[in-house]
Amino acid sequence: MIDESLLDSPEGLAEADHRGLLRGAAEAGARVRTAARYAAEAGVHDLKPDGRPRAVLIAGPGAAATQTADLLGTLASAGSPVTRLTPTGVAPAGGALRWELPGWAGSVDLLLIATPDGTEPGLSLLSEQAYRRGCTVVAVAPARTPLADAVSGSHGLFVPMATAPYEQDEQQEEPLASSAPGALWALLTPLLALLDRTGLLTAPPDALEKVADRLDRVAERCGPAIALYSNPAKTLAAELADTLPVVWTEGTSAGPAGRRFAAALAELSGNPAVVAELPEALGVHSALLAGPLAARANPEDFFRDRVEEPPAMHARVVLLRDRPIGGLTAAPAARELALSHDTPISELEPEEGGELETLAELIAVTDFAAVYLALTSRA
Repeated sequence: MIDESLLDSPEGLAEADHRGLLRGAAEAGARVRTAARYAAEAGVHDLKPDGRPRAVLIAGPGAAATQTADLLGTLASAGSPVTRLTPTGVAPAGGALRWELPGWAGSVDLLLIATPDGTEPGLSLLSEQAYRRGCTVVAVAPARTPLADAVSGSHGLFVPMATAPYEQDEQQEEPLASSAPGALWALLTPLLALLDRTGLLTAPPDALEKVADRLDRVAERCGPAIALYSNPAKTLAAELADTLPVVWTEGTSAGPAGRRFAAALAELSGNPAVVAELPEALGVHSALLAGPLAARANPEDFFRDRVEEPPAMHARVVLLRDRPIGGLTAAPAARELALSHDTPISELEPEEGGELETLAELIAVTDFAAVYLALTSRA
């Protein structure tokens, strides 16, 4: 359950935000600009690669690295395969994780390391292993960390991560979540600039500035001071209370945005969600909408005690689209399937713009929604 009255209390939201989640979401545009500047200062725009790498390998802990790999793989398309190196270890703690290069990795491959920590011994060892194999290594991590020294010592390129002062505060009440809004853009932006130089995707400085501007506009629309009735992120959070979000995505860029939304809901607010891409989502989730999670599955729910008995969890479809209305689309079939099972549906579609801009808007709105759910959730 959520405390819906808290959604229209900026002071209450600020008091509940022990992890700086709202600040991270609001500062996403500024984080992109700072990260782009750090990349330029590190010499990314001066690189003159001999050609595209055979493969791009990405390593790092937690959701931020996973989502960075997902986004870069989607944007790079078939230019070069983008593969995340899955860590092994006995615990999720950074000190216990280890990464290994595949046996075929060599001098024609590019290793990207992305971490909001930088103290993981396994990543420093990976950097040294890549140097011995002849791989080009680029890392984004906080400055003055063991990883920064390891990458510089291995003749790799190190880009300092754009962090905020409160993220470095040792007195912070709770540790930063790996799905925190600020971490994603701080890690992703320098790597976008880098892969633009290699020709794997298109992300020149002016495109990154447009991304930052779009993120600023979303923050203006979705910030805590904006009332629930005119705030799309607060509205989505209220609609998803006591539901199982069934996230359907349409369009290339909406896929990673939907997967990030599901991960953020789980990590930040403890809410499960399922995600799939249209049109296949209609077959994959049709039985789910017809089963016990359907809105009409429990006819006795009308007679329950509204005070003593919590409502049963029902599915709610969230349709994320990154393409304009019209053309070849499964959205009408998606609406028909949801409504035929009395399943409510929420829809998000960004304003027109470049691929990076529309992707940024979808991520930003759903990030705010996940944060609002996290801050207003109550047992």
